Amino acid sequence: MVISYSRGHKIYYDKMWKYCDNNLPLDNSRSCKKCGMTPTKDGYDYCLGHIDNATNACCGHGINEGYINYEEN
Repeated sequence: MVISYSRGHKIYYDKMWKYCDNNLPLDNSRSCKKCGMTPTKDGYDYCLGHIDNATNACCGHGINEGYINYEEN
């Protein structure tokens, strides 16, 4: 079984991604375990918001260290 996290919530893959705590399908409705907020309307982590020149970023959701990846010039 493949295990991962979605906004700090443990999930597993069994023909589809599901939450480990209730076996319901991953629906991206849960808030971040770290800040308690859902993503912005543009899909950014609420606590980070838009970061100029970033290709992706994650606050870590209380599970991992956060990171920011920037465009290479």
